[in-house]
Amino acid sequence: MKLTKRTLLQASLAVVSAAAMSGPAQAQAIDQLQLFVPAAPGGGWDQTARTIEQVLRTTNLIKTAQVTNVPGAGGTVGLPRFVNQWRGRPNALMIGGMVMVGAIIANKAAVDLTRTVPIARLTGEFLAVVVPPDSPFKTAGDLVAALKADPGKVPVAGGSAGGSDHILFGMLGKAAGVPAGKLSYVAFAGGGPAQAALLGGHVAAGISGYGEFGEQIKAGKLRAIAISADARQPGIDVPTLKEQGIDVELFNWRGVFAPPGITAAEREAMLTLIGTMAKSSAWQAECEKRGWTSIPLLGDAYAKYIENETTRIAAILKDLGLA
Repeated sequence: MKLTKRTLLQASLAVVSAAAMSGPAQAQAIDQLQLFVPAAPGGGWDQTARTIEQVLRTTNLIKTAQVTNVPGAGGTVGLPRFVNQWRGRPNALMIGGMVMVGAIIANKAAVDLTRTVPIARLTGEFLAVVVPPDSPFKTAGDLVAALKADPGKVPVAGGSAGGSDHILFGMLGKAAGVPAGKLSYVAFAGGGPAQAALLGGHVAAGISGYGEFGEQIKAGKLRAIAISADARQPGIDVPTLKEQGIDVELFNWRGVFAPPGITAAEREAMLTLIGTMAKSSAWQAECEKRGWTSIPLLGDAYAKYIENETTRIAAILKDLGLA
């Protein structure tokens, strides 16, 4: 019989199914993937989880999936629950990324990502700086000028304290010569609540991944004044911060982690599952649709990347007065 990629994947997943049957009572076979999102519905991690579910189901790599949301403090509320209560589940994955690395440092969290099993970095995304359509800020330069004049009168919404949105705002403040402690940053548990604050006129601007604001921008309900990319992005008619004379760029990334306590065979099965998904045309199409850059990095290489990111982000947060 010819060994196809699908045959090899099914063989790997059979290992997980068998292990699940003999493991803890709460563990299920890989037929149902359990996705743990340590953030509120509607944000980038939630979108990532539901896109993973959609692609894996439509490509017949799993039968069903269940998404569990546990929001709070950039993922540091949910992380201990995932580590302790989901321990040993061979069919479980947590969504996380740069935001969580920063939040762990900023909140001096007792549980960090070394307690998980890194599976794969999946996507990268530049951030967008947006304002309500009737905002007086027409450019990023206008926003920076307002910060220089009176930072307390320019509240900016974003994700949890210490996350990528907060880091970018701190970098903008630094470019404006404003100490981080004087900035008015309004932290939310996810992209959904931050959008509501913007649409309700409760904040002057917002920062998040472009994908989170994309639909509202297209609908004319929000206006993007800058992205944190190093260059203009295809299909996005928004200038970079650097184009506007602000020497700032930032790259957000997202990935998946398995819980501690799984076996080497179970880890390999998850690597195969996610690696196959990341290469699929369905996943690539979803990334293009959502403005995500596909940057897969698996297993040990991903674990090393997280180690280096933790060191880099700790230095940035310290410099910005956030750690």
